Amino acid sequence: MNTFTDLRHAERITTVKPLPAWAYLSPELLELEYERVILPSWQFVCHQNEVPAAGDYVTLDLWRDSVIVMRGSDGRLRAFQNACRHRGARLLDGNGHCARHITCPYHAWSYEFEGQLARVPAERTFQSLDKLSLGLREFELETFLGLVFVRIAGGGPSLNSVLGELAGELAPFGIEDMVPAPAARPVEQWNCNWKVALDNYLDNYHVPYGHPGLHRLMDNDLACTMNPHGVSWSRSTIRERASPNWSERAYQGLARRAFSGLPQSIRSTWMFCFMPVNIGFDVYPDGMNIFQVLPTGPATTEVRLPLYHRRDASRETRGVRYLARRINAQINHEDKLLCERVQGGLAGHGYAAGPLSDWEMPVKDMHDRLRSACPVLDCLQRPAEGSLRSINERMLADQAASARDRSAEKSAITRSGEQDSIGSPML
Repeated sequence: MNTFTDLRHAERITTVKPLPAWAYLSPELLELEYERVILPSWQFVCHQNEVPAAGDYVTLDLWRDSVIVMRGSDGRLRAFQNACRHRGARLLDGNGHCARHITCPYHAWSYEFEGQLARVPAERTFQSLDKLSLGLREFELETFLGLVFVRIAGGGPSLNSVLGELAGELAPFGIEDMVPAPAARPVEQWNCNWKVALDNYLDNYHVPYGHPGLHRLMDNDLACTMNPHGVSWSRSTIRERASPNWSERAYQGLARRAFSGLPQSIRSTWMFCFMPVNIGFDVYPDGMNIFQVLPTGPATTEVRLPLYHRRDASRETRGVRYLARRINAQINHEDKLLCERVQGGLAGHGYAAGPLSDWEMPVKDMHDRLRSACPVLDCLQRPAEGSLRSINERMLADQAASARDRSAEKSAITRSGEQDSIGSPML
């Protein structure tokens, strides 16, 4: 069964109900989720080894926001809004290297790698131009085991406090030293709401039925461990019984012999990890991939699937990587088809979701977090068009008032207890 690192967390989410079907169909809700859920969350951008030198950069495009992660001349990584301070033109695309400055393609305003405005053509034509105040807007940036994350709407717990004990679980895989696989930054478009793809990733319950190849290959742990921040992880171990499928059977044999520098237990292990609100880490002996779900519309989703691998280039290692890619491509294809089938069913008139299994505990936790950010999700029926935001604001205000009342009541009880203790004889 599921393991929780905090019992109060377990008590809170055990009885959580699934989200209503309208939550996967509403354009108004998506606007609210983007503001209150996506922007305040940590988002994966790249591996630190993708930006090793000053001027190296990688961009991340969210729905309406774009971010640059760049290595400065001082060796530090920084995250900037991907927009010129003059007229808002997008500065950089994809990933690459800037030779001397970040230069806007529109009017050639130029910025240092550390974000300061360096040069303005025809500067004399601007009245009282304060270049010091016109550097690129900077966002929060943290790394975890070499993985680089940014947060656009600042505040909240640090990345490393959120991920916590997961660092120890993943340490033996050597993620810090991994490098991007050649031409392996795929982005897919799925015809489903972003939460459908998210629910699917969090749901171990479907593995034996939706992924027969994975189930033949691995002895899958359908439960998980979860910390109070909603970070969850589970382990799957290569089965002793040989799979009837040739690629799965070959992987079972090769993986146990390759990677002699790793502990034997790691050579046979896949780990599936999740960090709210939309990022999965699939970690294998040969490497890892990220599963990052980004909304593009109420029924469309962009799925980022960057892949990283160990520097080991032996023949056996190359064989394991090839087989793992074949297996994972099939798993990903199955997930895409399943999610699109779910999206079609949710749109049916009068559809209502059924109960969730204990093997879907991370789904419950995520739905609880979404409701905390957007309490309008407690409405069983879809709010009238144009009313969703005002209803949500009213519910947030009611929550805040209730929290203040509870705090005041608790304080009153505490003061009463202190007075009683002062007047009571010691026993």
